[in-house]
Amino acid sequence: MKQLSLDLQEQAKAQTELTEDLPVHNGIAIPTNMSCPGEDGYRTPTVHDYEREKDEAVRDGYSAMDAQQQRSKVAAPTIPPSAGLFSRHLPLASLGRIDLKLERLHWRERIRHFTWTFFTMNMATGGIANVLYSVPYRFPGLETIGVVFFLFNIFLFMVNVSMISLRFYTFPETFRASYMHPTERLFLPASVVTFGTILINISQYGLTKAGPWLARAVVVLFWIDAALAILSSSGIYILMWSTKSFTVENMTPIWIFPIYPLLIIGPHAAILCKTLSPTTSFDIIIGGFTLQGIGFLVAFMIYASFIYRLMTQKLPDASARPGMFVSVGPSGFTVAAVLGMAKAMARDVPADFMSDGPQAALIVKVMANWVCLWIWGLAMWFFFISVGAHWTCFASRRQDGHFAFGMTWFSFVFPNTALATATFAVGEAFGSRAIQVVGCVMTGFLVVAWFLVFGMMIRAVAQKQILWPQKGEDRDEGGFKGPEKSERKHTLSRMTSNALSSMRSHDR
Repeated sequence: MKQLSLDLQEQAKAQTELTEDLPVHNGIAIPTNMSCPGEDGYRTPTVHDYEREKDEAVRDGYSAMDAQQQRSKVAAPTIPPSAGLFSRHLPLASLGRIDLKLERLHWRERIRHFTWTFFTMNMATGGIANVLYSVPYRFPGLETIGVVFFLFNIFLFMVNVSMISLRFYTFPETFRASYMHPTERLFLPASVVTFGTILINISQYGLTKAGPWLARAVVVLFWIDAALAILSSSGIYILMWSTKSFTVENMTPIWIFPIYPLLIIGPHAAILCKTLSPTTSFDIIIGGFTLQGIGFLVAFMIYASFIYRLMTQKLPDASARPGMFVSVGPSGFTVAAVLGMAKAMARDVPADFMSDGPQAALIVKVMANWVCLWIWGLAMWFFFISVGAHWTCFASRRQDGHFAFGMTWFSFVFPNTALATATFAVGEAFGSRAIQVVGCVMTGFLVVAWFLVFGMMIRAVAQKQILWPQKGEDRDEGGFKGPEKSERKHTLSRMTSNALSSMRSHDR
């Protein structure tokens, strides 16, 4: 009896050791394979987990490849060559880490991760063309350089439209996912901003070199762009507020981005009204001033949330800090728009407007100059804050290399082009040569920054930092999982069954 009692105690102890790490429901240990995702503490791996493991491996004195080999020294069943593609690329022991161990992807799979953020490249390119047109101190060839950027922007726009259309055609489920994803949908209005930027460049470089047909066409396109701006900005915010709850802790200036289509309507109106008849120009000024006011006031309210977030939660993560420059754009675009439209009022205002048209135009111009001086100072303040926030990022990059490229890096360029054009407008309004020289210096830095960011983008594609699973704005986050997850799960299940069947036939 004593021996039987000891045997029963040993069996109970062994059973306890086997089940102590398993999830428990109503006092019964549930096997891991029968528990739902999340009940065992499982969390979907992300690229940050892989980078953290790589950094820890390097600090421990061996390379990331050695660390991966150490982790892969797990007894895996031998699969015969007849098992097919599955056996040649993926052992059964590593199914849980499929996203992190990929070394090659077919170009179709990489197109799956071509997101709306690639249109920020068009925004930056068109912004450079806009700044070069606004430079007050001209030299031979400057306009040609601007035209080159303008035409290259049109080419990039066609490439981006083709690529994202191919993504939605090849993987139809990604279309809905693109506007349901909590981050990617914020950049959907970038396509509308690109369209508006191209129209601005057409008004700058094309109206004086083409017939009146182009002016009439651009006026029609201006109102179409205004309608698209209203629909895209309000639509994205309604979608955000109706599908997800947000906290101030996770707030970034990218929340301002959906309002950007409205913020470039005013600058376009200021440029377009220079070459049109007074009647048509005045209508465009009224429409441009109204929409610009909506965009700036919405952005101004979001500014308050951003400042509160900085006061309570410190700076955003290094990967999100390029988005801080987005806060520069609303003020910069508003200054360039209001000063440009106020200047045009003297020519375009009706004589009987508010009983005395010329007097009303003068009052508008004086008020615009002084109010825009405040707003320009606000844009400069956000610029300095954003620059200062990046010093630690570049310092940490020199130490551990953790500042990976993202398409949000084009925020180094596009919002600051608004600041440069605003600087030129303020210098002209107050007759300050020094302020205009500051704008010229900023323009030079912006051109250099565009080339650096564009080159880094090409390098990132080659090094699989973008257009790669879990490394873009379409990665899993905040509980959102891409539409390919269910498809991948089904594929892995089918491939596993095929491999096991091949193993059994091989054993026979």
